[in-house]
Amino acid sequence: MKMAYIPDETRYTNGMNYAMCGESGLKLPKISLGLWHNFGDADDYKKCKAIVHCAFDHGITYFDLANNYGPPPGAAEENFGKIVKDSLYAYRDELIISTKAGHTMWKGPYGDGSSRKNLMASLNQSLKRLQLDYVDIFYSHRYDGITPIEETMQALIDIVKSGKALYAGISKYPPHLAEQAYKILEAQGVHCLIHQDRYNLFSRNVENGVLETTDLNGIGFCAFSPLAQGLLTDKYLNGIPVDSRASRNGSLKKEQLTQETIGIIRQLNEIALERGENLAQLALGWLLKDPRVTTVLVGASSVNQLINNLGTLSSPELSPEDLKRIRSIVGDVSPSSIK
Repeated sequence: MKMAYIPDETRYTNGMNYAMCGESGLKLPKISLGLWHNFGDADDYKKCKAIVHCAFDHGITYFDLANNYGPPPGAAEENFGKIVKDSLYAYRDELIISTKAGHTMWKGPYGDGSSRKNLMASLNQSLKRLQLDYVDIFYSHRYDGITPIEETMQALIDIVKSGKALYAGISKYPPHLAEQAYKILEAQGVHCLIHQDRYNLFSRNVENGVLETTDLNGIGFCAFSPLAQGLLTDKYLNGIPVDSRASRNGSLKKEQLTQETIGIIRQLNEIALERGENLAQLALGWLLKDPRVTTVLVGASSVNQLINNLGTLSSPELSPEDLKRIRSIVGDVSPSSIK
């Protein structure tokens, strides 16, 4: 007989820290679980469920999705929806579940972009796949460069006011457009909760305005790809392992792993070892040092990998000397092609 899942009763006292998300009343865990990879139809469902359960047992309450996560697109939402229905529905009020729309999802002129048509249709589809009545956060996944920003923001406003999402967020908007988005939402009584963007030691574009504008406008910030798709771990210290993402030449390409990049990774790893941690924990700790970063999204292909990432919460605080050494290694310009 299958044993019912019972969450760890110490999940809110066993090491997770929470931060207010901008000037809202919502707290988010400092480390959250992103389902961009590892939750598609080709992945082991039992392993996916174990990762989600482990996350919740360790105080992770925020689970981040998008309509196109898979593969195939939509699969991550379907699989997560099954997990919630099977074992977490009784704890729905303890969960923050987000999804997004904006990248290509279906054929034709309406399956992509930032239009009202796309956002409304996408969210309705997402809710069906997730088997939920609402999501906690709905994001405009990107600015498409065509749709008037007023149209996109009005769609988010109407979605929040309809109850299909509790909060609105944006992702990957450049600073000047983000400012416009914040003002349009605020004018109609819908505060933008959070801005999500890529941020890691190799990709620091958000330091050129995004973090500043979120802070000035009372918006939370969520960092995705904090480990540069695995580059900022000990996985690539000695080349490309056979079972790695780079070996499959998918979203991380072999040509991105240059000698320059490997050299940087090795130097950062030396600092991590001196501090009694591993490279992934150092990279996550470097992000979490900034009070403007509300939460960091980690992916995980196993329970052990997730637990390792959570270890950064008990690592010693980065000293001014540590930060100076790290900055001298990574420099002010990211290595070419690294994300």
